[in-house]
Amino acid sequence: MSNQKPNQMAHKIKKKLLSSREYIGVDQLDGPLVFVKKTHPVGYRELVECVDSTGHVRLGLVLDTSEDVVVVQVFEGTSGMSLPETRVRFMGEPLKLSVSKRMLGRVFNGLGQPVDGGPQPIGDLDLDVNGKPINPTAREYPRDFIQTGISVIDGMNTLIRGQKLPIFSGNGLPHNELAAQIARQARIKGEDTEFAVVFAAMGVKHDVARYFIQSFEETGVIDNVALFLSLADDPSIERLITPRCALTLAEHLAFNEDMHVLVIMTDMSNYCESLREISTLRGEIPSRKGYPGYLYSDLAELYERSGMLKGFKGSITQLPILTMPSDDISHPIPDLTGYITEGQIVFERDMNGRGIYPPVAGLPSLSRLMKDGIGENMTREDHPHLASQLFAAYSYVKDVRNLASVIGEEELTPLDHQYMEFGETFERIFISQHKGENRTIEQTLDLGWEALSLLPVEELHRVTEEEIETYYGRIAEKDYDRIGNTK
Repeated sequence: MSNQKPNQMAHKIKKKLLSSREYIGVDQLDGPLVFVKKTHPVGYRELVECVDSTGHVRLGLVLDTSEDVVVVQVFEGTSGMSLPETRVRFMGEPLKLSVSKRMLGRVFNGLGQPVDGGPQPIGDLDLDVNGKPINPTAREYPRDFIQTGISVIDGMNTLIRGQKLPIFSGNGLPHNELAAQIARQARIKGEDTEFAVVFAAMGVKHDVARYFIQSFEETGVIDNVALFLSLADDPSIERLITPRCALTLAEHLAFNEDMHVLVIMTDMSNYCESLREISTLRGEIPSRKGYPGYLYSDLAELYERSGMLKGFKGSITQLPILTMPSDDISHPIPDLTGYITEGQIVFERDMNGRGIYPPVAGLPSLSRLMKDGIGENMTREDHPHLASQLFAAYSYVKDVRNLASVIGEEELTPLDHQYMEFGETFERIFISQHKGENRTIEQTLDLGWEALSLLPVEELHRVTEEEIETYYGRIAEKDYDRIGNTK
């Protein structure tokens, strides 16, 4: 036993020296990929330094390894590198991020390097950015209601602490505005707790990045936000590391600093495009729409790094944002995301065209954990039944609108006209709200009852008689003025 630890240490030193080797000259350069043959055994996702003829060092990761060839992805690309003069140095360890609470209030590039003009924060720990998905047996079941101040989310698609709730949007829709509003307003009901926000942007334009920074600065929450920005003109390969760096910091804040962390990642479609680009360069057999066959497992590797752990006070809640190509919800990216996450918030282009913000489609959107975080002692006792009744009534509104487009509104029954009026009022006072408006859950539920008061009480089959007696038709006109809404 006395020789065991020295022997283990010697083995680690020998392994480190074996891996930290440098090779002069490479066999192939293809886009951001470097191919090196006849190397020693190297590890998957091992950190690599590539040095060109001018001495400039570029970081990369081992993407593929075999007995014949090692493939390295270079973050800055291979422009200016030559086959005989390029030196490749294998570091014998994965890419790590030096993390600390001092990273809040700072702006970093996609690799975690500061770009706001400030110094590199002094890190408390150096963590592997690849991380690991949370073991299901170690998870704490999410139950705590998060109040976002947005009625269509709080009332009908409730966000729960530790949940993964993506936003399915489209090009030109206000998903960035909604994400910024959630980041500013998110609170755990009943607790004086604010979320630390870790924001990861992949392939976004400069004006979008500036919008988020200004939004957080103007509202005073910037000191509680860490931004990782991989912009549209940055190397696309960098986008594959950006969400991993953001999640690594989030894990440190949640499970080492006992903080509640909200992780916003946009745009996951850009991330998947980079994944497809690398897959094509590697010559892999494509799957649906040209994406690699491992797209599902790669996305799950990111999404499953959120949640709550037994014995830890902190938590990670995820809001991934993706733009659906051609607004197609059956596209592989939203399709696979929906299988991994616990619901989705879906934007509707028609609602956006009618000036409704946020343009959240009522029927395709859902939160699978909503039922466990609402009700008595959590939101309000009428919340579950009210949400169910609003879904049912709004679904009938959609049917009536489709019927009216065929036979004309003049042919509708009086009850159908009441549902049409309910639908217009529901969209105008419940779904739609100002971009800076922060509603309490009580205000949201009262607005739902006010919209239902336009329907005959005989049509309310999903709420109890006691709830009807307490809330139906009881919200006065003055209450709208108090919360900034008008009929």
